[in-house]
Amino acid sequence: MKEMKKQTDDALHLATARKWRPQVFGDIVGQSHITTTLRNAIAGGRLSHSYLFSGPRGVGKTTTARILARAINCLHPKDADPDNTCELCLEIAGGRSVNVFEIDGASNRGVEEIRNLREAVRYGPGKGAYKVYIIDEVHMLTKEAFNALLKTLEEPPSYVIFIFATTEVHRVPLTILSRCQRFEFHRISSAEIVTTLAEIAASEKIDIDGPALELIARRADGSLRDSQSIFDQIVSYCDGKIGVADVRALLRIVDDEFYFRVTDAVTAKNPGAGFLIVDEVSRAGHDLREFAGGVTEHFRNLLVVNATGETSLVDGSERLRNRYAETAKAFTGDDLLRLMKISSEAESAMRWSQQPRLKLELGLLLMIRMEPGVRLGELLSGIEALKKKVEASPGAPGPMKAATAPVVGAHVETPGINPRAGRKSPAPVMGSVRASQPTLRADQVVNPQTPPPVIATMMPPSPVAAQDANLPPTAAIFSGPGAAGSWRSLVEEVRKEKIGIGTMLGETTFHAVRGNNVSISCPDDFHADILKRNRHYISSLAERMYGAKIQIDTILAGNPPDNPQPAGANDGAGASVETPGTNLRDHPLVRALITEFGAEEIR
Repeated sequence: MKEMKKQTDDALHLATARKWRPQVFGDIVGQSHITTTLRNAIAGGRLSHSYLFSGPRGVGKTTTARILARAINCLHPKDADPDNTCELCLEIAGGRSVNVFEIDGASNRGVEEIRNLREAVRYGPGKGAYKVYIIDEVHMLTKEAFNALLKTLEEPPSYVIFIFATTEVHRVPLTILSRCQRFEFHRISSAEIVTTLAEIAASEKIDIDGPALELIARRADGSLRDSQSIFDQIVSYCDGKIGVADVRALLRIVDDEFYFRVTDAVTAKNPGAGFLIVDEVSRAGHDLREFAGGVTEHFRNLLVVNATGETSLVDGSERLRNRYAETAKAFTGDDLLRLMKISSEAESAMRWSQQPRLKLELGLLLMIRMEPGVRLGELLSGIEALKKKVEASPGAPGPMKAATAPVVGAHVETPGINPRAGRKSPAPVMGSVRASQPTLRADQVVNPQTPPPVIATMMPPSPVAAQDANLPPTAAIFSGPGAAGSWRSLVEEVRKEKIGIGTMLGETTFHAVRGNNVSISCPDDFHADILKRNRHYISSLAERMYGAKIQIDTILAGNPPDNPQPAGANDGAGASVETPGTNLRDHPLVRALITEFGAEEIR
């Protein structure tokens, strides 16, 4: 008899979600904006012929539909709530009512089922005032079924009310949505879930502490039904008092301490700690993908505290919120955004990788080795202060002007520079920072005040220049009185072999020669790019013609020179031979850029 009694008691056991299902509108948790509207509609007699309840799972959509069906048919309603004691309320609650029909849209989704519904709608209610059709997961109906429902839904009999429930409202046709009053159910906050579970635990005489309830609420993710299912699982797992360690052990939830250890490793720049954290999480049996998602949420909480200055938007206990407030002080908002980006990218990469642990370790190392960001305004202010310091130093050549050539790996723009003739449009703007123009060497800068060379008739190279022991062969060919003729002869020969390249070469201007380097001034970037790609051909042709190896350098016209030649340094061809010893590294600003910012010369 004792064994039979025990089996009977077990059979009568109900899950918490069913046993504690709300019976009146006031019992529904976290949806006051909906329950207040429905109560007022019932009290004022302004019921709609169709309602659509949408929202996440486990937030009360079907429960609200059942309460509404009982409330409009109840024989003795109380403040627009059903009394749940009359004959009609008991029949509806027990599923025996001939007035209320619950239809599963997933299994009754065809057009034939909807046609049968249309036929049944013609008959009035057997008892009560309204005939109610509750269609759950209505988005599962086929397109043909929706079309068959349209006419009946738009002009139903006065005694028929449709209530649709769905978790995917975007799959419901607009023609259906426009015929319904739509109510959007919200996710239930963690605080409301904790309060509800605490009341249930007190009524059931279950000893469970607050942090354990908070952990259950966080895992439920806004679903009261999910939290009640987890609650039942925890109660079955534990004997006696239930603590937060029991919840973590059963649900395999990563301890928050691991996430704070990640931020400690980031602030301490300790790569070894990152590997140890991953190893401990893996040994504890936690899912590494879940841990990666927790890291992203952890940085999100820090960003929220950093941006708002308060912890009310962070789910967790008061102790956890205070710890977030203290940890957020060590980071800036920009750094937290970058950390969130790295962690989210690592989480996405782990989903498709066959080595998720490697991806996680790589993401943690990137976060740990990340350098603090510097605002562009602060950087520009530092450069401006450095510029003023250099100008005020003894021996400085006065205010910096456009004559300083950007020969180092830092781009410096100074005001007052005229637009370059023949150049393309200004550099593209990326975000709020203007991209720097191509960096030019000192020998690639053309003086706009230098007159173009006079193209003389073809003349042989000057014997005097060729015999000058101080000049290399190339300088001897292109620096004497016959330099213009030598260059014109080279251009004509290129035009004979390759007319396209020769034509573009003829549109350039012979500028200067330094050693075996010959500089030609191009009118725009297009000419410079084409001739740069064919400079080996031009050099080989010049070697065949004159027996001297040359190196062709393309520069852009319209740039002021860094080292103007003194009077008499140029010959009649307009070409100049640069003297050795010119070094822009000796300039105070260049030295400061190298010392302060680590700039390097570009060759």
